[in-house]
Amino acid sequence: MRSRTLFPLLALTTLLANALAQSPERALASHTVIEQASDELLEAIDGRREMLEANPVELYAIVDAVFRRRFDTVYAARLVLPRHWTTITPEQRQKFVEALYGSLVRRYSIGLLKHSETRVRVTPVRLNPVSPSGEEFVTVRTLVTLDNGTEVPVNYEMRWFERTWKIYDVNIEGRSYVLYYRGVYSQEIEAKGIDKIIEDLNAS
Repeated sequence: MRSRTLFPLLALTTLLANALAQSPERALASHTVIEQASDELLEAIDGRREMLEANPVELYAIVDAVFRRRFDTVYAARLVLPRHWTTITPEQRQKFVEALYGSLVRRYSIGLLKHSETRVRVTPVRLNPVSPSGEEFVTVRTLVTLDNGTEVPVNYEMRWFERTWKIYDVNIEGRSYVLYYRGVYSQEIEAKGIDKIIEDLNAS
């Protein structure tokens, strides 16, 4: 009886060990995702900052083109409204997802133009523990060097989804976008309702 019990335990241990052994290699791919996104973004705005400052809609379109395919918009929205996600309709969810992502793009875009020169250095990846559900998460840390020499830490929280790494949160100088929005809207939704929250996000 003991050998019958031991065999599945050994098999499970081997599978877990193999999965964890593969994780660091997979995590390195997240580094590439952020490097490519940073290169694309800086190349698109280089030498055009004044023009883009006068035409913010074009800037938003550039940032959206770079990040849309790399951003897990639905997962981010669920994290912002963890208690209310299942109580709103599918249509409201979709509208909230788009409104939240749009607001994030606009806020991120504004920060890009605050300095005349920006350089990004991607530092080693931090591999986060595998979640109980088996999902894999990493934190990709970058240092953004501004024109005055100041280095600003910008970290990207990512998860493995649909066979690639997707960003779900951006943390600038210790301030998380997801936590910021959760703190603002998880309470306001009780007083205003989800439709007003969506309206406010679209206007922000």
